Amino acid sequence: MNRIEEIEKKHLEQVSAGKKITEFFPGDTIKVNVRIVEGKRQRVQAFEGVCIAKKNGGINSSFTVRKVSFGEGVERVFQLYSPNLDSVELIRSGKVRRAKLYYLRDRSGKSARINEKIKKKLGIEVVQEAKKEQVVSENSIKDDVEKQPAPTETKSENPKDTNQEKK
Repeated sequence: MNRIEEIEKKHLEQVSAGKKITEFFPGDTIKVNVRIVEGKRQRVQAFEGVCIAKKNGGINSSFTVRKVSFGEGVERVFQLYSPNLDSVELIRSGKVRRAKLYYLRDRSGKSARINEKIKKKLGIEVVQEAKKEQVVSENSIKDDVEKQPAPTETKSENPKDTNQEKK
């Protein structure tokens, strides 16, 4: 590894130790909280918009956020490891097929919208283990099975299904 890369890697570990930056991608709607110093006062300003570009370059990583304010498009480029960057929050994940979304600059209204990426949840239910008092004997299970009616065949009224049965 190059000496410069080693120094950058050490510095990157020091800088990113105290940061709270969630993982985001181009197309995601994010809220960036930036520290602003005005004279002796220090405050945090929020900038919410769509991430249209992300440049991963080690310590020089940056991302571009675009929003439309009062009919005008506003873009800001943020350095990912800047000391002025307070936090980055993910508001909404976007479904895009490009890494750079510069085409959004030319669009307005409905054509500038980005579909939302919906994450599917696994439908696994956790079954609680039975307590010692709730242990069921085999005889009671057999009785329950015998009491249940046998499944009956049901004919569907769909003509496509009847054609398949004849074949």
